[in-house]
Amino acid sequence: MGPCPSDSSKQPVITAEDMPSQAPASQKRPNAFTELMNARAKKPRPSDSPSDSPEQSSKSTYTKAKTAVGFSDPRDGLIVYIEHPERNPDGRVVEYDDDFVVIRDKFPKASVHLLILPRDPSLYFRHPLELLSNDPAFLSKIQTYVSRLTDLAASELRRQYGADSASDAPYQSALEAMMSSPDPPSPSARAALLPPGRDWRADVVAGVHTHPSMNHLHIHILSREQHSPWVKHKKHYLSFNTSFLVQLHEFPLEEGSVRFHPGKWPNWDMTCWRCGQNFGNQFKKLKAHLEEEFETWKRE
Repeated sequence: MGPCPSDSSKQPVITAEDMPSQAPASQKRPNAFTELMNARAKKPRPSDSPSDSPEQSSKSTYTKAKTAVGFSDPRDGLIVYIEHPERNPDGRVVEYDDDFVVIRDKFPKASVHLLILPRDPSLYFRHPLELLSNDPAFLSKIQTYVSRLTDLAASELRRQYGADSASDAPYQSALEAMMSSPDPPSPSARAALLPPGRDWRADVVAGVHTHPSMNHLHIHILSREQHSPWVKHKKHYLSFNTSFLVQLHEFPLEEGSVRFHPGKWPNWDMTCWRCGQNFGNQFKKLKAHLEEEFETWKRE
């Protein structure tokens, strides 16, 4: 089993600036994706209501204990989604079942940024590198789950940028003709009748941070283009564009892997995710370059 990263090299990704009382106005405006995500959230079931089950009691006891001692750590902010997804806190819940909750990241670092939150209390504080490297059953389960959510993220990228993409033009043209016909096919039959178009799945990554910024176990699924007002600092960029992010396909890690100990990762150079140009510590120049790359990327 690989050792968990030591505290001496721990550098949090999130900062006080990342945790304002409200998201920016651009994040609060409803759009088709928000409506789709909220529609996918399952209706409350009896098992989601307060009960005397051991699992529910464990979660509730955890929250009540924190409240009783006046403990309020912003790094525990994911627990409200895990415990009460049926309430859809902040309108961020995409879907949930007994095993996982999927939410839209509150501070997304890309056009699409989702988090998968395991609901088993015994997993809450497991280190993701240790768990995914040493629990084959959980790794297999999360890989299956991520594969389906990658399809969802890819569909949202197509919704946002498909009309601008040259390689997606055959799909977009066929879809327009199909939906303009007197008797368009059902959604379930539509996919088999359309040309593949652009491979939007290739622009989606899934993984975990070597040193997570939030206390509860979570897995990231996000698009690669880093087009977001929340990419504000060098750490934000490095955390998703270096080996600090261990992608799901890289697991399990071998015992003693250097990936458990990234060292002084905030000092690493920043290189463009798309063209590889090295910007060193010049975040402002990188940010301007990313905007140029974004315009090129979405038109591919």
